[in-house]
Order: sequence, then structure tokens, then C-alpha cells
Amino acid sequence: FFAIMLRSALFGSRRYFSSASGVKTIGIIGGGQMGNGIAQVSSQQAGLNVILVDKNQEQLDKGMKFMNKLLQKNVEKGKITEEVKQQTVDRIQTSTDLGSLESADFVVEAVSENLELKNSLFRDLSKITRPEVILATNTSSISITKIAAATDRPENVIGMHFMNPVPIMKLVEIIPGLATSNETLETTLELAKNMGKTTAQSNDQPGFIANRLLMPYINEAVFALQENLGTRDDIDTTMKLGCNMPMGPLTLADFIGLDTCLAIMEVLHTQLGDSKYRPSPLLIKYVDAGWLGKKTGRGFYEY
Repeated sequence: FFAIMLRSALFGSRRYFSSASGVKTIGIIGGGQMGNGIAQVSSQQAGLNVILVDKNQEQLDKGMKFMNKLLQKNVEKGKITEEVKQQTVDRIQTSTDLGSLESADFVVEAVSENLELKNSLFRDLSKITRPEVILATNTSSISITKIAAATDRPENVIGMHFMNPVPIMKLVEIIPGLATSNETLETTLELAKNMGKTTAQSNDQPGFIANRLLMPYINEAVFALQENLGTRDDIDTTMKLGCNMPMGPLTLADFIGLDTCLAIMEVLHTQLGDSKYRPSPLLIKYVDAGWLGKKTGRGFYEY
């Protein structure tokens, strides 16, 4: 009884999606590699209609071209049929207008790791989307509770951290914020399953599980390179062949994006206050130079 009264006092009489079956159309913000990948699995695996939004039409066109290329490769390998490929693409519409998300039943934000930018988007989404719509963020390190506080529905805000590349990596980290309701959590878990993903749940603490463990490892590898402990190739080869990692830490950093690695390390350092999370000066220098990894053609390796 008291739990019911408390929920009523906190959240009023809003309707909620009690399961992912109520989600027919998903909105995705960000036409980069992550947003594009989330759009693909939402359409191909979950069979959802997708509204993919980015302010840059060129980015949207580039992303859809890349998706077509990936799907065509899967057709050629016999993994999917031509019909599945076409249906996947047909269910996705692109837009440069955030207002097009007014018809979405669930929204996933996948923009840069910048709290101010995310808060601005979530404030706008509060005005654009229906009150019962769940607003998920693909943040890899920023507090879900902080992002939720920018909205009119903190109980409907949750972290949904996909791994890169989304169509291949099986895991999605699910992170409830302080005010996230059980209904929001259950719907999000079910939706991730419909996308063909395995979920792991993390508390809302800096870096969550994946990046709390991964980023200090990458950062330490950059320190090792900076201090001439070994060459770039020797560091990566040691971790691949000596520790059975699928790729070396410096290669992995290039694939993630050095700017993303730095942003996460800065969150860990400032939020946890421990010097062991201090970003490597060499990592900062590479980001300052615009050497962000594979996406810019140069990072620790050249592409």
C-alpha cells in the first residue's frame, strides 16, 4: 500500500509502457557509427519502425550507405536474404528534425559524451515526445541520474549502453538512474532482448561496469607507450598473444575513438577523484592534434 502511495506521489497518474510490445516505433538520435548500428538492430532484429535523427543530412546519408554495404555483405555470405535486407532498410526513415520523434514510442540518444549536449536534447525530448515515452541514453560513462534530472520524467529515463560495433557485439549495459521506475527497466530489458542482445545491469556509477574496467586498461597502455616501456606494436602484441585479448589496447582505443576514451577517463577522474584515473598526457596530446583513431584516419595507427 505504502509503495503504491509513494509511486503515486512521485509519478502521478501517467501511463507507462508495461512491456516492449507497446513499442512499435523507436527514435534514435545521432547518425554516427553507434546510432546507425542501433538503428540497424532495431529494424533487422526487433522489427521496429525507426526514425533516425541527425542534424547533418550528409552524416545520415553516409550512415545509410554504410548500413546497406554491411547488409549486402551478409546477403552475399548467406546470413540474411535480400528480402530481409530490403525490409531492414525500408523500416528506417531519416530526418534532420528532432520534432519528427513526436511519433516515437521509445527514444535512444547516441550523441557525443557531453553532459551539456545530452541535457539539452533531453529537455527538448520532454517537450516533443508523449509523457509515457521512455528516453534512453547510450552514454558510456555519464550519470543517468544527472541526465534524467533535465527531463520532466526522470522515472522514464534509463541508460542503454550498446557496444561497438552494435550489429556484432552482443552486450547491452542497462543502467537505471536513481528515479528510474521498474516499468521502465523491464521494458528496456525486454526491448534489448528483442534486438538480439544479452543484457548486464550496472548501478549508476561513473563508467558503469564496462568502462570502469576497460578505460583504465587502455589509459595504462597509453602511459606505457608514453614512458617507452615498449613500442606500440610490442604493447599490442603482448596483450594479444600473452593475455589472449582479441586486439591490443592501442588498436582498441583507435577503434573506440581517442576522444571518447579521453572523455570517459575525464569523467572517471573528476567523479571518483582518484589519481589512478588521470588521463595520460599522450592521450590528451593525440586528441588535441585531431588524431582520434580510425574515424579520422590516424590515431596510434594510420588507416
